[in-house]
Amino acid sequence: MAIAMRVCIPFEICPPWMACKSFSILLLLLQSILQFGVLKAQQAYVDNHQLDCNNWTPSTKGYLCNGVQSSCQSYITFRSNPPYNSPANIGYLLGTQEEATRIASMNKIPSDVATIPAHKQVVVPVNCSCHKRLYYQHNASYRLKYKNETYFTLANDTYQGLSTCQALMEQNPYDLHSLYVGLDLHVPLRCACPTSNQTAFGAKYMLTYMVTWGDTVSEIAQLFNVSVQSVLDANELLEDDVIWPFTPILVPISSEPSMIASPPYSPPPTPVDVVPVSKSNSFRKWVYVAVGIGGGLLILVTFSGLSYWYFRTPPPSHQKPQEANVSKINDLPFPYEGIQYSIESLIIYKFEDIQTATGYFNEDNKIKGSVYKGSFRGDHAAVKVMKGDVSSEINILKKINHSNIARLSGFCVHNGNTYLVYEYVENGSLEDWLHSGKNDQTSCNLSWKQRLQIAYNIADAFNYLHNYTTPPFVHKNLNTSNVLLHGDFRAKIVNFGLARKLANDEQGATQLTRHVVGTHGYMAPEYLENGLITPKLDVFAYGVVILELLSGKEAVISDSNGEENMLFALIREVLQEDNVGEKLHAFIDPCVRDELPLHLAFSMAQLAKSCVAHDPNARPSFLQLFMTLSKIVSSSLN
Repeated sequence: MAIAMRVCIPFEICPPWMACKSFSILLLLLQSILQFGVLKAQQAYVDNHQLDCNNWTPSTKGYLCNGVQSSCQSYITFRSNPPYNSPANIGYLLGTQEEATRIASMNKIPSDVATIPAHKQVVVPVNCSCHKRLYYQHNASYRLKYKNETYFTLANDTYQGLSTCQALMEQNPYDLHSLYVGLDLHVPLRCACPTSNQTAFGAKYMLTYMVTWGDTVSEIAQLFNVSVQSVLDANELLEDDVIWPFTPILVPISSEPSMIASPPYSPPPTPVDVVPVSKSNSFRKWVYVAVGIGGGLLILVTFSGLSYWYFRTPPPSHQKPQEANVSKINDLPFPYEGIQYSIESLIIYKFEDIQTATGYFNEDNKIKGSVYKGSFRGDHAAVKVMKGDVSSEINILKKINHSNIARLSGFCVHNGNTYLVYEYVENGSLEDWLHSGKNDQTSCNLSWKQRLQIAYNIADAFNYLHNYTTPPFVHKNLNTSNVLLHGDFRAKIVNFGLARKLANDEQGATQLTRHVVGTHGYMAPEYLENGLITPKLDVFAYGVVILELLSGKEAVISDSNGEENMLFALIREVLQEDNVGEKLHAFIDPCVRDELPLHLAFSMAQLAKSCVAHDPNARPSFLQLFMTLSKIVSSSLN
């Protein structure tokens, strides 16, 4: 068994004024050996340690980041249990709201709002990524609903063992005695990426399977058509080891899983049927680990002492030893104090790397405005050049992890400019597809189903921002230019420069500002008139975006006399009084008019009208919008 180990060398052993070349060589050699072992290592089975919240073992914190990739597509299983008994509701709980339709399709469920029979096992796709370079996990959020909910019940009952109370306690700032109804918690779900040897044997994905009563390793292997040995190896198990219900087992698989043909659920056996797990194998493994670590540390300390006496030279009198490392941090070119808090979770790029990646900001690499296409070690990225203090945007984006929000990977500060490095979204903005190049019929390249999927993705992203982040955020600048389209036309939200966080304790909390900024045609009346900021600000802008998708028209329409007409005002006239069907038919974009049933167009138009209501209290929440869009998407597919 190999484990990841970070060796901290006391300052006195190797101070900065001492030549440590041989010592560094040894460290690099030892690190290479450890990394080689880690790459080939598997994952330790949790072995029921998750039931003791006061017992912190490596296996309870998560699966080690020992795979070839730092992030990957992964899969987990979940048993239907009211109220989490539909793809949409399971998606909410597991932080995969955007995958509700895919969950339904993979598990042969009629729609993403269809009820799933109780205890039926469902496969759920998740994005698995490395947390602080230590443990793989998929991030979900949960708002406590009942007084008796604890870290233990949340991990083992609500999430069915997909998390542990130890991991929840480590990644949330709240003491176990400080939980209360309405509190938002971060929930790390267990997942993993294939290691090098698993990849060599054909494994493309890792599936986290939740063991239930009566399961055996051989039955689990047969269920997914893999070898028993591959499952044993993946979990560091031996043939005679016991596996426990409601514990996760990793299964290396070579293709995307589909519906699990599992046997009917059987109730738990009586206590007399439970066989205690043998600790001998686990104890033997940890003895080997302890001996290995102890030997390695002994070598390090011995060699460090020899290096100290061999290379010792007097330290310069003008420098205190502690100043060396601190000065390196302070010398980083961060003119804005807020940016320094983002260093932990983001890559800090050198300006020379930014220049090289963008071809020295070659015009051929310009995407739009001050955004350039770049290439970092073969991976494409978008580099946005910004002036002034952008620490607020950076500190918001580093907390966000959602597939429909463009991911910020790092930044660089140089000569007063900040260079933000985002994931590359290859199909450009929704604005370009809908409104630019009308002469070559660009908007007609977007089908109605693609437009509906885009509307669904946007609702998903904003439902996450308003309900699943801590604290919740208001974007304040939703428009078609800030919606980018991926290669499969999935929407990605960008530009959080105007975003504001809301109070933790009340979702509907209001804020006031005198600095009213935004995009003409998308700003809600209460914001324009009084500077009022609430989540309903984003809902209003979303209504305008739906109207653009439906009509192909811009948010602000100029007539022949040069007068401006607002799209949100136009829909009120369309749905008013007589001849609604005729007026709505004329309102729909000719590019999709023939493929869009009028009853679905009416549903979308009514939804948009409710979003742009003058009274913010009359507008739906994004939770309601997302559920409504789920039903419309299902109707369109059918």
